[in-house]
Amino acid sequence: MSKFCSVGKERDENGEIIVCEESRAKLLPILQNMQQEKGYISDEDMQSVADELGIHPVEVYSVVTFYSFLSVEKKGEHIIRISNCISNIMAGSKEILKQFERILNIKVGETTSDGKFTLEETACIGMCDMAPAVMVDDKLIGNVTPRMVKKIIKEHS
Repeated sequence: MSKFCSVGKERDENGEIIVCEESRAKLLPILQNMQQEKGYISDEDMQSVADELGIHPVEVYSVVTFYSFLSVEKKGEHIIRISNCISNIMAGSKEILKQFERILNIKVGETTSDGKFTLEETACIGMCDMAPAVMVDDKLIGNVTPRMVKKIIKEHS
């Protein structure tokens, strides 16, 4: 892995690495790329990124575990996220969630046995005006009805 800080790593008078703020700003995009490539970010990946950026591994871990779209576990080929913000709940997202669980035969947080789908609840995805909303991978789908669930799954099978 190449160095991410364009000015390089400098050391203070005690020989400690001085972290370049430019490198810290690149942490999230680096993690997003890893997530997209592998589907998750392993402990080894987090250590490698920390080493290259000259930051403590707990800083990397904190970012990975803070953002719901980053994961330390392998997930399905397609990730179905159902918004659980109040406007979505009021519009019927719980019924949409139950329908996905029934058809996929999994519960929230689980992955289908064939590794095809992972089902998750997530905070607002910016589609409250089209609630209930679902996100499949990077695709946003608004005004979802229970009848649409089979079609959504079929389109991604």
